[in-house]
Order: sequence, then C-alpha cells, then structure tokens
Amino acid sequence: MRRIKSFLVGLATAAGLMAALTSPALAEDSFNYGVWRNPKNSVHVEIKPCGGGRACGVVVWANDEAKADARKGGTPELVGLQLLRDFQLQKNGSWKGKVFVPDLNMNFNGTADFPDATTMKAKGCLIGGFLCKSQTWRRVDVVAGGSPSS
Repeated sequence: MRRIKSFLVGLATAAGLMAALTSPALAEDSFNYGVWRNPKNSVHVEIKPCGGGRACGVVVWANDEAKADARKGGTPELVGLQLLRDFQLQKNGSWKGKVFVPDLNMNFNGTADFPDATTMKAKGCLIGGFLCKSQTWRRVDVVAGGSPSS
C-alpha cells in the first residue's frame, strides 16, 4: 500500500507541476514556467518548455527524506532527474504527459490543471480512473544563489 501511495503522490506531483507550466489562458506568458513545490515541500521541480509545444520538469531540490525514498525505489539521484516528460496542452485545457515516479522507478500518465499563476492542481490515477490522488502545488520563489524559499 505504501508503494501505491508513493506512486500516486509522485504522479500527482508531476502532473501538478505540468499544470503550472502553462494553461490555455496563460500559454503565451512565461511567468507560469518556474519552480514549484509539492504540498509537503519535500520536492521542488523546475518546469520549462522542451520543444514542440511540450513542457518538461526536472527536480532542482529535494529534502533528505524524499532522496531516501527515491533511493529505496531504485533511483540513486533525485536532484537533476526529469520527472515530467512531454506534457502537452489538451483540447479541454488540461495538460497530459508522462510522469516518472522515482519511488517506484516507473513511468505513468498524468494530468494537470493550472487555475492561476501560483497554484497547480495535479491528478494521477493508478489504473484508469481508479485509485486516484490529487495534489495542489505552489510556486516557489528562488532567492539569489539558487536556494529555494517558500
């Protein structure tokens, strides 16, 4: 059950980050790209365009517990790891793409919505529409020197 929970948290995290990346209303603005933190403030992901209208996200900071959980799942280095791949805007306004969940060392489908410039809503489901997890991510301001603040 812990693995399923870790999967859903990771999936929702990545999907939420992609939502923050852009939205139909904000697609032309760059302020929606940036660094975002999960609800526990244990992982920060930087979301950037990665070509062809797609968005990707890389871990830029993680606390020791998140790093240890990733190692237990078979991912030796969490920081620098691309969690979000090939997220694309869908006709319904959501973003959809691939999410790598380090705790499980697996890729899954994820979706995200971006209600405003500082909030992203992520949702991931283990099987179809079952065993779903949602999270709200927040924008992180980065201070001089690259260290995260919230």
